[in-house]
Amino acid sequence: MEFRYAAIPAVAGGLMLTLLLWWAGASADALDLDGATGALGIETANALRSWLFPWAYDPQAGASVAVTADGASYLALHDTAMQIRFVAVFLFYAAGAVLLVRRLPAERGRVWQALLALWAWGVVAGTLAVTVSAPWLIASGGRGSYRFLPQFAALSSTGRTVLVPLALAAAAWTVFVTRLASKNAEPQPRRDVPARAAVVAASAGTAVVAVSVVVLSYQANAARIQTMFTGGGFLSEPGDLLRQWLLFGAWNGPSGVGLWDWLLVRFGDVLLLAAVWCALRWLPGMLTRASVPAMAAGTVCAVVLGLLVRHLWLVATGGRTSAWHLLQAASGLGEGTSAAVLWGTLAGVTATVVLRVAGRRTEAPVPSASAGAASDG
Repeated sequence: MEFRYAAIPAVAGGLMLTLLLWWAGASADALDLDGATGALGIETANALRSWLFPWAYDPQAGASVAVTADGASYLALHDTAMQIRFVAVFLFYAAGAVLLVRRLPAERGRVWQALLALWAWGVVAGTLAVTVSAPWLIASGGRGSYRFLPQFAALSSTGRTVLVPLALAAAAWTVFVTRLASKNAEPQPRRDVPARAAVVAASAGTAVVAVSVVVLSYQANAARIQTMFTGGGFLSEPGDLLRQWLLFGAWNGPSGVGLWDWLLVRFGDVLLLAAVWCALRWLPGMLTRASVPAMAAGTVCAVVLGLLVRHLWLVATGGRTSAWHLLQAASGLGEGTSAAVLWGTLAGVTATVVLRVAGRRTEAPVPSASAGAASDG
C-alpha cells in the first residue's frame, strides 16, 4: 500500500486513541462526586482511579504537584507533561500504524492479523507515551532529584489497564478506515517464504524472548538484576527500571504449592512463547515485505498479545471468580509491555537476519551428481 493511503487510517486511528484516552481521563472526575464510592464500592472506585488518573489532564487531589510559592510553575509543568503524553500517543500510534498498514494491509485474508497487530501497537504507543512524559511529571512534584529512577519506573508503569480496551477500539476504527481507503486497490502480494527458513527464524526469535521469560525472570536472577545497583547517587538506583524493561515476571521452583499448580502457572509462559513462535512463523508470509522495521514492529505486537494470552490464562486458572478478584485481574492487563518493546525488537531483528541467511542457503543452487560426473569426464 502506498504511503499516502496508509497515512489516512494511521492518522485516523491515532486521533481516535488520543480522544478516547482524553475522554477516559476527563471521566476520572466523576469518581469524586458524592455517592460515587457508595454506588461503585470502595475497591472498585479506587481501582478505577488508578486506571484513569494517569490520563487525567488536571492534577487530582493528592497528586504529586508541589505546593510552594512557585506552585503555578509546577502546575504548568504538570500541564506540559500531559500535553506531551497525549501528543506522544498520537505520534507513536500513527508512526507504527503507517508501517503496519503498509506491510500488513487489512484486506481479505489479513483483516484479523492487522486488527490484532494494531491493537497491540495501541498498547505499546500508550506505554511509550507515558514513559516519555514521566520526567515532566516528576519535575512537577518539586523533588525530581530524589530517587529519580525509581520515580521514573513507577510513573512509566501506570495507565496501562485502560489502554487495552481503548486500543482495541482504535484498532477496529483503523482497520475500518483502511478498508475504505483501499476499497478499489489491488490486493497486495504475499511473499513466498521457504518453510524451513521460516521455522528456523521463528525459533531464533522465540529463543531471544525466552531469555527473559525463562532465564532472567527466574527469581534469583531477577533479584540480582533489581539489586545490582545501590547507593544514593542520581543514577544509582535503576533496579526497578531494569526490572520493568528486562523481565516479563519473576518465578522460582515449586515451593509452597503443589507441582501441578506450579505447572499450571508456568504453562502461561509456554503460551506466551508459543504465541511468539506462531507469529514469527507466519509473519514473513503475511507481510508484503519482510523488512527489519516491519518484522520488529510485528514481533513487538506478537509479544504484547502473548502477554495478554498469558494473563488471561492466569486469571482462568486462578480458581477465584469474585468481583474483587476479577478487578485485581483486570488491573494486571498491559503488564510487561515495556519489556515486550525491548525483547520484541531484538527478537524481530534476530528473526529477520536468520530468515535472510537461511533463505539464501535454501535458494542457493546445489550441484547435482550428474553435473559433477560430467565435469569429471
